[in-house]
Amino acid sequence: MHHSRGSSSHAAIIARSNDLPYLVNVEDAMKDLEDGTVLLLDAKRGKIKVAPTDAEQAAFTKKIENAAKQAEEYQRDAHKPAITKDGFQVEIAANIGSVEDAEKAVAAGAEAVGLLRSEFLYMERLNEPTEEEQAEKVGAILEVMGKERPVIIRTLDVGGDKPLPYLPMPHEENPFLGVRGVRIGIERPSILRRQIRAILSQAHKGHARIMYPMISALDELRAVNALVREEQKNLGVEHVEVGIMIEVPSAALMADKLAQEVDFFSIGTNDLTQYVMAIDRGHPGLAARADALHPAVLRMIELTVRAAEDAGKWVGVCGGLASQIEAVPILIGLGVKELSVSVPALPEVKHTVRTVSMEESRKLAQAALDCADTSDVKDLLKSHQ
Repeated sequence: MHHSRGSSSHAAIIARSNDLPYLVNVEDAMKDLEDGTVLLLDAKRGKIKVAPTDAEQAAFTKKIENAAKQAEEYQRDAHKPAITKDGFQVEIAANIGSVEDAEKAVAAGAEAVGLLRSEFLYMERLNEPTEEEQAEKVGAILEVMGKERPVIIRTLDVGGDKPLPYLPMPHEENPFLGVRGVRIGIERPSILRRQIRAILSQAHKGHARIMYPMISALDELRAVNALVREEQKNLGVEHVEVGIMIEVPSAALMADKLAQEVDFFSIGTNDLTQYVMAIDRGHPGLAARADALHPAVLRMIELTVRAAEDAGKWVGVCGGLASQIEAVPILIGLGVKELSVSVPALPEVKHTVRTVSMEESRKLAQAALDCADTSDVKDLLKSHQ
C-alpha cells in the first residue's frame, strides 16, 4: 500500500516501538546499488551513507556505542519522576500495542499508558476476536500496568491506512477523509459495543480509561458516550474516564464544547499535522513538509490546551511529536500535562524534562507560536539548545 511510506505511518510506528532505524522517501538510486554494498543508516538525522570508508565506519560504530552508553545513563534514572528544574511534574506515559510492550514500558519507567492501540489486538487475524479474547488481552495489559498506572485504551482506529480483513470497507477515493476511526464505530456499533464491554469487564484489574479516535464533531462524541454509558449501566460498572483524540482541526477549534463532555484530551500530532497541512503523511514527495513543529500545528495544540484548562481538564500528546526530544520543552511550555511516547524513548524524554525549566519552556513555546514557518521553529530550537 502506498500509505506505508511516511515517517508517521503505521509501519514506521511499529519500527520505532522496536527501536529499529527506519528511513522513508529514499532516492530511487538506492535500488541500483550492488547487493552487499555497505550502508550507514542514520535514522536520527535521516541520512544514508553509501559505501563508507573504514574511517567513517569506525566513527559511526563509535557513535552507536556512545548512544548506547547514554541510553544506559538515562535508564538508570528512568524510574524517577520527570520534574522540571522549577518543580513541575510531567507524566511520561507509553504508547503500546501488546502485553509485551506493556512489560517493556514498565521496565523503561512508564508512569502510565497514554495510548493502547487496540487495533493491534485486532489486526493479525482473519476474523474479529470475540469479546472474551479482547477482554483477556486488555485484562492482561491492565494487570501488567497495575492500579497505580492508568491505561488509556483507544477504541478501534482502523480505516485510512489500516484496513481489517474481516471488516470489508467500500473502496474510497480519499480513505483518510472517509469512514475511519470512530466513524466506523458509529456506523457499525456492534463491533464497538463488543469492544467497550470487553474493556469495561476488565476495568477493575487496573486503572482503565477509554479514548475515542478521530472525533470531529460534538454529535459523534455524544453518540459514543451514550453507548459507553449504556454498557456501563448494563454491566453495573462505575464511571470509567473517557477522553478523545484531538487529531481533526474541527475538534481543536471546538475543543471548548468537547471539553464539557470528556475527562481528558490526547493530541494525535501525526494525523493533526496531516489534516492541518492538507498533506497525506505518506506522500513520497510532500511528507517531509508535513512537520508537526509547524506553527499552525502548535497553534492548534495551544488552542486545545487553553480550552481544556478552562474546563478543568488535562491534555496529553500521544503523537510522534511527544517522542521528538527537541519538541519536549515546547509541548510542556504549551501546558501539555502528559507525554505519551514510544517505549524506547521513555528514559530520554524523562531526562529531557528534568533538564528544562517550565518558565523557560513557556517562553520558548510562546516564541514558537509566533514563528512564521517550520524552519523558524527549528532555528529557534537550535539556538535554545
